[in-house]
Amino acid sequence: MSQIPWWGLPLVAAVFALAGAAAVRIVAARDNDLLSRRRRTRRWYEERTAAYVQLLAAFERATVRLRASFEAGEKPPGVLAYVDEIGPALMPVRLLASGPVRSAALAVHLQLERLHSQMNPANVTGVRPETHFRELLAQVPLVMQEFEAAIREELGIRETPPPHTLNGSARSRRLPRWAALTPSDTDRK
Repeated sequence: MSQIPWWGLPLVAAVFALAGAAAVRIVAARDNDLLSRRRRTRRWYEERTAAYVQLLAAFERATVRLRASFEAGEKPPGVLAYVDEIGPALMPVRLLASGPVRSAALAVHLQLERLHSQMNPANVTGVRPETHFRELLAQVPLVMQEFEAAIREELGIRETPPPHTLNGSARSRRLPRWAALTPSDTDRK
């Protein structure tokens, strides 16, 4: 006969059940934390991307409008009209962006604001007002390029696509033979 008391087996089963339940709770809490972190990261990228795209589009509209009014020989829109147009797109960037992106956005904004203000020929000696305006307008794409580079740096946008893997990770794995086949290869067999 066995020397194990009658209550030993139920006690061991209860201990293992409690340990299993605790392990399930720990794993579920870890998964919830990872999922929450992934959602926050995705929201971070989506908010910034939307704000940056909106501001870039507003800057582009203002630049095209300036260029069209200059070529037509008309007076550019006033500073208040420009600020009313750009303000709603600029404020989220000022709140959400990192220092370099915010500085680059404000550099573009100041350049365009200067172009929308009254060009005072007395302040620029030896240069015709049209030439000065044209030079300032030609600098806008250069300042915009710096803004775009700062956005790419902050969001981690690269010019080359990430390497292709089955599970989406950057680790290189040897693919099984069936995974390397293209759809046309499987049709031939």
